[in-house]
Amino acid sequence: MAEVSPFPTPKQDPGPAANRTVSPDTSGSESSDQIKTTANRVRDPRLDFYRGIAMFIILVAHIPGNRWTGWIPARFGFSDATEIFVFCSGMASAIAFGGSFARKGWWLGTARVVFRCWQVFWAHIGLFFFVAMTMAALDTYGSFDKSYAASLNLMHFFNDPMPQLVGLFTLTYVPNYFDILPMYLVVLALMPLMMGLERFGVWAIALAAGLIWLAANPYLIGLGPDGASLPAEPWSAREWFFNPFGWQLLFFTGFAFMKGWLPKPPVSATLGVIAAAFLILSAPFGSWKVFLWVEAANADLAEMIRPWWKTTAQWREKTDFGLLRYAHFLALAYLGWLIAGEGGKRLIASSHSVAARIWARLLRIITRVGQQSLAVFVFSMALARLIGFALDQTDRGILITAGANLAGFALIIACAFAAGWFKSHPWRAKR
Repeated sequence: MAEVSPFPTPKQDPGPAANRTVSPDTSGSESSDQIKTTANRVRDPRLDFYRGIAMFIILVAHIPGNRWTGWIPARFGFSDATEIFVFCSGMASAIAFGGSFARKGWWLGTARVVFRCWQVFWAHIGLFFFVAMTMAALDTYGSFDKSYAASLNLMHFFNDPMPQLVGLFTLTYVPNYFDILPMYLVVLALMPLMMGLERFGVWAIALAAGLIWLAANPYLIGLGPDGASLPAEPWSAREWFFNPFGWQLLFFTGFAFMKGWLPKPPVSATLGVIAAAFLILSAPFGSWKVFLWVEAANADLAEMIRPWWKTTAQWREKTDFGLLRYAHFLALAYLGWLIAGEGGKRLIASSHSVAARIWARLLRIITRVGQQSLAVFVFSMALARLIGFALDQTDRGILITAGANLAGFALIIACAFAAGWFKSHPWRAKR
């Protein structure tokens, strides 16, 4: 088995204090064992940094009619910020829950996972009702050219609320905008299964994750047109937009790396070039924007590429998490891992210049957003609709759009720091 943490934290902090996520007290009042335990709890800056980046991208992607969405990662390849969020959530879950299973056993580890699922469930319910209320208020008290409730396909809920309330609480009614947290909840619920299989070896876990993924994608090996999925609404055959049986493969890949089930990848310039080449060469096959650029530059080459869009449709499928998305994200993640360096040392400012100090503050802000990802995600999903409404009242010019996005960034940063403050329980007496 590989070392427990493939992403070790640096033994020394070479940068300014603003780079430190935890500053253990090394005074003589603590024993060396206590200091060692505290030091081991320092979060890997790469995890929170990249998850924080994903939170900013997710906000941009969910603002209706946002000019900036033309430049998010989803416009340049197969994968997008959802992959970053799910992969990093798997890594974070290995830290948060893996230790509980190891220290307290399977039953108490499972109990902690159930508690987290309970929190995610109510976050989902609260988000739905807040957004639904907001859209209803705009439609009721405003005189606008469109129905904001209808823009989210919520009219079934408002016209016939009783069955939809039952569906909402049983997760058989999952409107499109509200589909990430239910997927995350189901994937979390699979964790006790994977931890139970750990006693049989890593291959048992890999086999289970692979078979579950294949159950969602049987058509790739000719076993039928439709795989295992969950219904999203009672009046149609629509399934959850994010099929948890497909997306769990990525979640448990991140989990496995952080848990030590998978060894850390080698640092290799050759692999870095291969990963970069894959990302660049696959772009016209996974991005319509890039395909149009190729078509404008070389129409003959574009005609050669065009048939492959249909051929690879199932392999880049987002709902069931196609393998091209998986390969694309792993290539991107490998480059991100190389760029950050061992223990995230290249992310940490190592000088005292003005630029280094600015970067240290930016790193602190981004990692704080990543640390509070659930609170920030829920807040940003509600905020995005309000920013979209505000933009509807303007001409959506370049400067106005930039101001709206930057204001959104400022608000989710404030949310992250506020969530961290509340979680610190400042009203408790310090020991």
